[in-house]
Amino acid sequence: MIKRLLKRNALDIYLYNKGENFKSYEVMGAHLRTRDKQQGVEFTVWAPRAKQVSLVGDFNDWDVHDTPMIPVEDTGMWHVFLPGLNEFTLYKYAVCDHHDQVVLKADPFAFYSEVKPQTASRVYDLKGYKWQDQSWMNKRKAYDPFKSPLNIYEVHLGSWDHFEEGYMTYDQLKEDMIPYVKDNGYTHIEIMPLTEHPYDGSWGYQATGYFSMTSRYGTPKDFMAFVDACHKAGIGVIMDWVPCHFCNDAHGLRRFDGTETFEHTDPKFSDNELWGTTNFDYAKTQVQSFLISNALFFLEKFHIDGIRVDAVAFMLYQGYTTHQSEVNDNAVKFLQKLNKEVFKRHPDVLMIAEESSAWPMVTAPIHDGGLGFNFKWNMGWMNDMLEYMEMSYEDRHNNHQAITFSLMYAFTENFILPLSHDEVVHGKKSLLNKMPGDYWQKFANLRMFLGYMYAYPGKKLIFMGGEIGQFIEWDYERPIDWFLKDYNSHQLMQDCAKDLNHFYRDENAFYHLDDQYKGFEWIDYANNEQSIISFVRNGEDGEHILVVCNFTPEVYRGFGLGVPYMGTYKEVFNTDDKKYGGSGYATQKEFVSVKKTRHGRPQSIAVDIAPLATMYFKYQQTEENGNDKI
Repeated sequence: MIKRLLKRNALDIYLYNKGENFKSYEVMGAHLRTRDKQQGVEFTVWAPRAKQVSLVGDFNDWDVHDTPMIPVEDTGMWHVFLPGLNEFTLYKYAVCDHHDQVVLKADPFAFYSEVKPQTASRVYDLKGYKWQDQSWMNKRKAYDPFKSPLNIYEVHLGSWDHFEEGYMTYDQLKEDMIPYVKDNGYTHIEIMPLTEHPYDGSWGYQATGYFSMTSRYGTPKDFMAFVDACHKAGIGVIMDWVPCHFCNDAHGLRRFDGTETFEHTDPKFSDNELWGTTNFDYAKTQVQSFLISNALFFLEKFHIDGIRVDAVAFMLYQGYTTHQSEVNDNAVKFLQKLNKEVFKRHPDVLMIAEESSAWPMVTAPIHDGGLGFNFKWNMGWMNDMLEYMEMSYEDRHNNHQAITFSLMYAFTENFILPLSHDEVVHGKKSLLNKMPGDYWQKFANLRMFLGYMYAYPGKKLIFMGGEIGQFIEWDYERPIDWFLKDYNSHQLMQDCAKDLNHFYRDENAFYHLDDQYKGFEWIDYANNEQSIISFVRNGEDGEHILVVCNFTPEVYRGFGLGVPYMGTYKEVFNTDDKKYGGSGYATQKEFVSVKKTRHGRPQSIAVDIAPLATMYFKYQQTEENGNDKI
């Protein structure tokens, strides 16, 4: 049997150990097979320094002596084929180290697991699902994310909504979440980690089963159906992925074979003190095969449209959590290798870095020395703007640079502007509750801020609940306070967010040139006394939208604005509109420029600026005024 295994899988095993097997899930783990006309399950696990490995499960009463696995010589692999086993069989590996200590380990390559708090792996067959998203997948091949709207709704499946019996299932989420996301105008759903994890409070960021879609919400094929339904509704799916660290639970990857298997041998680099987890060692070729296979697994088996890579800064700086902050060259090479292999096979997917340091060229091509991602979260913009929005109006006057500084680097990377889950937990307050002022002003501030965000260069992301103005912080143990939509201010807040989403998707000036200076030009960035900024977003086809943001509750009548062209400017969006709960102060909708110099331009318009409002004015080209910039 072992000789036949070696003959069949010798190349796969060789490539896995070399760090070049990027479909290792096809060989490793548990697979339903027919051997010598017998149906059963073939198990293969990598435990190079184990003294002995046995298979235990519900088929042998978890007896560590009953089913020894056979070492595949000089490969670090252990193997056994058991006839008669079926899908959903429960199992673990009993790993005996050289001190004769035995620990029961879940399968690192298991496709499915027991529902928590149980921790066994389950045999599962991924084959057989019939995809119906070919139209979406074909369109994706021609999709240019840099010149397209990208408006992401970030969700935690366990707390988007609840039923009395607990978590919503993938089927229930398919029926409820997808129509909501589509109706509200988002282009993509980003799902917080779905790999198997033992503790709800980790939100999925501390995994034990990297190839096992969590059983909390259903089976892997149920999740396939969820993705399929998203695609049929015209919604892309992005999944958070955590190749930085794994949890320390005894049944997980830590000291898998009794020694440091997936992690560094030096605790200084393996122990993640900040999160109480263990860091991967990217110098190990088997870890490279494991993780790159894992990323491709989601793209190929589940038709995921993008991967958001968590905690990239922690990967780049070895010893980050021990304040040594030396560059981890092995992590740099790993990330470049990851992106190279992903884009070689799937050039039409998104690879997004959650990267919070000043590391340069995160989204630059690998051949130019970059990391090779196609997008990066703009953490600097997010930190500056949320800090600014929490300030009193008086303090805003003195911190105007928080609004303007990010334009110094806005086009150095391909950015996504993230208002993520991390910003509405741990005492940071919800988006709505960050805002200063009375009840009305809080909503006005949030509407204005979202209007500013949608006009600012970069793709967009908002975490669930922000769109309805949830008052309390996100709590993973409870659903969004959907009952708030019964209150007028919250429903109108959602109406504003929804209309902003659709406006953003409809106006190419807001996304065509996100990564180029010519897509943005300041009108006035220096008005700190009134806390007003104004700028123009330019599209490739001659579209121009003038944006004015008033960060105070003051009203300004006849406010002069220099404009780039002679002609008519029509108000096309105003977050202070009465239909969104605003004051409805500014009633004039069209403005004709006059030859009066403002802001260094020879023509200008005079507008009434509403309180705590973002206002969009679209340039109207006519035969009389042409489109000649003056």
